[in-house]
Amino acid sequence: MCLICGDLGAAVAAITSSDLFIKLTGLHTPLFSRVGAPFLILALFVVGLYSGSGPSPYERVRQRTMAIVCFIAIDSFRALQIENLGAFIVARSSEATLLLLFGHYIESVTRSLLIHVDLWGESTVLVGCGDDSRKVAHLLIRRPELGLTPIGFIKTVGDRPQQMPLPLSVIGTSEDLGAIRPHFEVAIFTTADDLAAVTSRCPTCVPSCQFVLIKDIDNIQSLWLHTRTLDAVIGIEIRRDLCLWHNRLLKRMFDLAVAIPVILVVLPVVAVLALAIKLVDPGRAFYVQDRLGRNGTKVRTFKLRTMYADAEQRLEAHLSRDPQARAEWQRFFKLSQDPRVLPLIGNFMRRFSLDELPQLWNVILGNMSLVGPRPLPSYHANHFDAQFQGVRLNVPPGLTGLWQVSSRSDGDLQVLKEQDLFYIRNWSLWLDLYVLLETLPAVLSARGAR
Repeated sequence: MCLICGDLGAAVAAITSSDLFIKLTGLHTPLFSRVGAPFLILALFVVGLYSGSGPSPYERVRQRTMAIVCFIAIDSFRALQIENLGAFIVARSSEATLLLLFGHYIESVTRSLLIHVDLWGESTVLVGCGDDSRKVAHLLIRRPELGLTPIGFIKTVGDRPQQMPLPLSVIGTSEDLGAIRPHFEVAIFTTADDLAAVTSRCPTCVPSCQFVLIKDIDNIQSLWLHTRTLDAVIGIEIRRDLCLWHNRLLKRMFDLAVAIPVILVVLPVVAVLALAIKLVDPGRAFYVQDRLGRNGTKVRTFKLRTMYADAEQRLEAHLSRDPQARAEWQRFFKLSQDPRVLPLIGNFMRRFSLDELPQLWNVILGNMSLVGPRPLPSYHANHFDAQFQGVRLNVPPGLTGLWQVSSRSDGDLQVLKEQDLFYIRNWSLWLDLYVLLETLPAVLSARGAR
């Protein structure tokens, strides 16, 4: 109900803002009516956005976008007599964009509030006390937005004595699964044998419970999987979408459609920042750094200068004096207190990632994408194993990425590796759209910025 109320408010706000924008631009085209907001809610319900808290944030972006497209298509039938097709397209595009933005961000706020008051997520038990169950429990505790709230472990006959303490208590055994209190909504199994044993012993003991069989698939795609039934065998179809030429073309078109209008908007901001840099420290306002791009080619990345002209000498002197700073540098390749950064203007630009704005030109040139693994300098990339470096260089680097919107500088090299691999193996236009939507709050909150 909270999600529905939030979406109703988002729909009214988006439609009102869109109407105002269209009137200010002088376009003459049929507008959405506020009484149409309930029909958008109906569309969101039909695509499964209110089927429970289970859909992941990535899936919810896809569901929301599909519902908005259907809503706009149906509403447009009442405006078949179009005098100005261009104005009609502009109006509908603005309405769709605002509906997506308002809906996504209001849902994020609503979800955060529900998590805070322990009202988000389906109560979940983990059947089995092995390493895989422990790993899943830690994941669900760390990521409450996934919609599964672990309440405890269910001990099975095959469980061995525990070498390590469990993150949650054992609340029962598989023999008395139906009598466990409090009732749970999801049971997660890590082995097919445990699932078969429970369903054969008490197939109706928990009629309203969802049974989920999981498997560690860190090394393959885990989003957008499709299953195939081959007689008594279940197969999982795995696609490498980012390796297909037509998907790369689609990604390129998406990059240009977003980067060109954005760079026109931010050009005055870049000019003001460049002037401020020159006032603080004489020298070039921009600098170019060679980084590793797709297939190992060198990418000349453009940035606004946030450091003193003699930054390298300042860094070496600081690291030689401070062993703790050297250890921090070796782990993150960043410093919480960096002596190279320009006072005021340097910290301001880095805090809100404004120094990265010139890389929109890299996106337009085609040697970077809007979303992807960040292009790393050679000294940084060399700290990863050869296999990961090879996988990373198969895709174009990005202006923003999954690591930036989730961990940013708070995540060490291992976190960067895990999230880059997840993005590369699970790429879709929906995942790119999710990362772009999350980039704005990540930048405004300066989460992990250094």
